[in-house]
Amino acid sequence: MYDELIRSDDLSLARKSVLPGTGFFLPDELEEDLEEQQTEAALEGAEVAVIADPDADGLACVALIREAYGDVQNVPEPEEAEADADDTDGQPDPVADATDDADEENVVIAAGDDDPLEEPEPTPHDVALVPASPHDVEDAMARVAEYGDEGIDIFICDLAPDRYEYVEDELAAALETADRVSWYDHHQWGDDVARAVRDAGADLVIGDSDEECSADVVFRSLEYDFDPMYEELAAVTRDHDLWLREDPRSDDLADYAYWTDPAEYVEVVREYGVDLPEWVTDYIAERRVEKEALIDQAVGRAELREIGGYTVGITYGRCSQNEVAEAMREQGADASVIVKPAGSASIRGTDEFERCHEVAGKVNGGGHPKAAGCKPDIYDDMLDYANHWTTRGAVTKRVILDAFRDVIADAAEETDGDAEPSDD
Repeated sequence: MYDELIRSDDLSLARKSVLPGTGFFLPDELEEDLEEQQTEAALEGAEVAVIADPDADGLACVALIREAYGDVQNVPEPEEAEADADDTDGQPDPVADATDDADEENVVIAAGDDDPLEEPEPTPHDVALVPASPHDVEDAMARVAEYGDEGIDIFICDLAPDRYEYVEDELAAALETADRVSWYDHHQWGDDVARAVRDAGADLVIGDSDEECSADVVFRSLEYDFDPMYEELAAVTRDHDLWLREDPRSDDLADYAYWTDPAEYVEVVREYGVDLPEWVTDYIAERRVEKEALIDQAVGRAELREIGGYTVGITYGRCSQNEVAEAMREQGADASVIVKPAGSASIRGTDEFERCHEVAGKVNGGGHPKAAGCKPDIYDDMLDYANHWTTRGAVTKRVILDAFRDVIADAAEETDGDAEPSDD
């Protein structure tokens, strides 16, 4: 396949909005080989490994752990960071869709990378960062168990398995290699999954998903006297991760974490905290021009459906899902669905609808009551994906809306069953 067919930097916004990023088209074997090489290099001589979702919350966890372990700082110079952000033509690499909560596959390689095949030179750290998406946390655990030194400390942050059997063997291997395995998260966990992880020997701490982000959990769990800068980092990260939207700096952190290299983000927030330097805010402002245009494309396709007394907004596009969900909420949606070109979908709720994780659970996903992600198991070959792109996610939309109907019907039955019998 010609490279230009899968590169999206020269596409019009209308076309870029309906097609997935470059990483989607990479064979799994190629991605796995690259991840193996990157993990092996990162873990060479490391005393600690942090497996984390490479969003602002997961990377804040890495920053906290590096601070607690006294890890060396490697703050990039503005010139180096700007060079890394530009592609071979000297133009910023294309905006990809922001991801979280089991949202996008190939996230670690595809996120913000115009050339995902380019292998970055690792910077030696005692506390190694091993990025992982919710879809492949078990693979990351297996790589750390294989390449980590005997007696290494392992932390798993901002990631939750839907079922214990998905991580059972890999967790056992990690526990055999490590002195300790600590798992810090704030997603919705099944009681049986949490019990099994603890029984296996991991130190699992789960925060209240309505009150804490994973960085909060790490901050209060580590026995370390953090500088107030790190407490503020956790608080501002929480503002975006829980979609509180009370601190404008939280959007900057979220966008910067997504658009830049994860290792760069960690070192920048360790140096500057939440008040990012001017060269970073200038970079963010430049990237947001296209981000806003892609949001407008998705909002323009939005439809509202009435399901069991709730208004559900649904749309399709390569975009930042939280802003699109907020736009549909302003149009009257109690819950919103953003279907992505890669086949996944983000589900966002409101105070009126707090069962997003239940909806996602019916279509191969999970998450929080007000924020979840899924990828329905309906894609058998590339023809299914071609249909997905040309119909703007018609089949995926139908499957997820059916899941809404099932969850709302189940809730109604529970309410009826709990009702007190009348005197009549």
